[in-house]
Amino acid sequence: MSVRLFAATAALSGLMIAIPATLHAQSMLDMVDLQSDAFTKSEMSRADIEAGLAKLKDGKTLNLFAKALNGLDLSGLDLRRTNLQAARLNGTNLKDANLEGVVLDQAWLLGADLTGAKLAKCSLFGTQFKNAKLDNADLSGSRIAADFTMTRASNATFDGADLSADEENQSMGLMRGTFKSAILDGSSFKNANLKRVLMEYTSAKNVDFENAQFNESELGGSDFTGANVAGADFEGADVNSARIGEMKNTKSAKNLDKAKNLERAYR
Repeated sequence: MSVRLFAATAALSGLMIAIPATLHAQSMLDMVDLQSDAFTKSEMSRADIEAGLAKLKDGKTLNLFAKALNGLDLSGLDLRRTNLQAARLNGTNLKDANLEGVVLDQAWLLGADLTGAKLAKCSLFGTQFKNAKLDNADLSGSRIAADFTMTRASNATFDGADLSADEENQSMGLMRGTFKSAILDGSSFKNANLKRVLMEYTSAKNVDFENAQFNESELGGSDFTGANVAGADFEGADVNSARIGEMKNTKSAKNLDKAKNLERAYR
């Protein structure tokens, strides 16, 4: 699948700045003023969004492209008929919101609360989830090249999701699922594509990785205590300093002996 990035014009730090099609959100944290109105305030209210959805004709979508929706309470809303590409939802309450199938490419959800949110079959290219809450969220079947740094996503569902590195667009860095110092305890990644994923210093205790593909992923310093790895493929995965000694069903895992830095893992 090719990266569905786009040439966008977004309001950053109060200015209209053209974003090249090759630029992805994971490289933009150092390029914007996250304290500016564009990333802290909202140009719409919950009532505005509800009214817009109510007026939609069959087959139409509410266009919220690049809208500033920071800090709103959108909990429990059915947002399946919205376009949220490049939207700014920093600190927004999206608890139990229904976002199934929504395109959230390059959206900003820094510190957002997506507890229990439905995000199945979403497109999440360059999406920023740093410091967000995704406990019990459902991201199954989604295409994910997003940044989950310091995100809490315990008991979340990533079954069948594709978090692998995008091989077609690397001009601004490698786009892939990124978990740095995240909490994934009790989550499920059954049949997930985790090829070349970055999962460093992350707590993955009791996670179900049955039949997941870890090929060439970077797992350094992560804790896989109690994780189910039945059928999981570790060929080329870097497990330097990872805690893998108490994983479950390691005998049925694939190519664990072909993981990198196996001698440096905690076994």
